[in-house]
Amino acid sequence: MGWFSRRAADPTTPTKLDREANREDLAQLEAFVTSRSGVEFYLEPETTATDTTVVAIAHDGEWIRRRTGSPRAAGKIAQRYAVPLYEAARTGYPERMRAWNRAHPERHAR
Repeated sequence: MGWFSRRAADPTTPTKLDREANREDLAQLEAFVTSRSGVEFYLEPETTATDTTVVAIAHDGEWIRRRTGSPRAAGKIAQRYAVPLYEAARTGYPERMRAWNRAHPERHAR
């Protein structure tokens, strides 16, 4: 029956499930930065399910998450617009983001 056995994954088969970052993702990040104040970037590393992403959080907690393709691409956008860039795994996300999510449950339900 093999309760604890698993099929060994083929190491040559890519496990990437999601799409790569594209120009539209970067344009949406840039539009968010230029249309809101107090924006900060929180870098999320690449996983087997998704490309490197950035969560852009405005001063009021509104946020978007978009693929960047690499930490370097995220850094270039952050530098161009003088936006602080943090590693989400080290710093976590600010409370204002959670407060915004509580105030806008319709957006979070997607």
